[in-house]
Amino acid sequence: MSGGASGSTGGEGEPGYRERAFTSQDGLRLYFRDYGDPLSTATPVLCLSGLTRNSKDFHHIAARVSSERRVLCLDYRGRGRSEYDADWRRYQARTYAEDVRHLLAVTNVHKVAVIGTSLGGVMAMIMAAAMPCALAGAVINDIGPEIEGKGLARIIAYIRNIPPLPDWEAAARYMQKTLPDFAAAGEDGWMSLARNTFRQGDDGRLYPDWDSNLIKPLRDRDGGASVDLWPLFRALGRIPLLAIRGSRSDVLSEDTFERMAAEVPGLARVTVPGVGHVPSLAEPEAAEAIDALLARA
Repeated sequence: MSGGASGSTGGEGEPGYRERAFTSQDGLRLYFRDYGDPLSTATPVLCLSGLTRNSKDFHHIAARVSSERRVLCLDYRGRGRSEYDADWRRYQARTYAEDVRHLLAVTNVHKVAVIGTSLGGVMAMIMAAAMPCALAGAVINDIGPEIEGKGLARIIAYIRNIPPLPDWEAAARYMQKTLPDFAAAGEDGWMSLARNTFRQGDDGRLYPDWDSNLIKPLRDRDGGASVDLWPLFRALGRIPLLAIRGSRSDVLSEDTFERMAAEVPGLARVTVPGVGHVPSLAEPEAAEAIDALLARA
């Protein structure tokens, strides 16, 4: 059984959220940021990140929308400030879904609008099937029911090959070189991405801010085969739903994006020009569409 959430007001240089944690069903301490007024009557938002990402990615959008509603941003197990799992076999969607279920329980949140980037969008689909009463709406960012094998293979190679880096400037340059289609604006944007991606080790060098073992469950998918999630995607059709795609994405193809609209006629869609996997959600067209979705959730 999970324990109650604990935490403190925090975020040096980034006011506006409380740093909290709870104990998962199997005993891990999982971290989350808690923005906004817990007593707000507006539907809360749950932000779920990509495969190796963490709650920092959502600070800009959480700070913006939390003026009206509560926003929860989770670090999955093995990422950011959450504990690493001793058993890498638990780094998989079923476990993450149980962690989300416990997060909602300990925060006394019964229904949320999910903003899910990449893996987070897959988690929204799983929630629609496994805990449908908990979903009031969803934004799925640059992910769909068919994940392009080429894009998945690129992500796996990226995770495997990140070296230790000497300083933050080198980390920002590395991100810009490795992810040229990522939505980062200028030197400040790449530095922010680097600080959201790396942590400083005891030796002073910078290392990826995730457990390297989380890639192990993906090894069998390294051959480039696509993953079919259409049944889970259709489960989202009963709630307000927004899909966002980067125009250069190699994970969500244009053909899949078109079919998504045909399968769920009420789907709202936005394409962010000049961006690959993934849009940052700070782009004006993305922010406007998210606001419209949340107004309906």
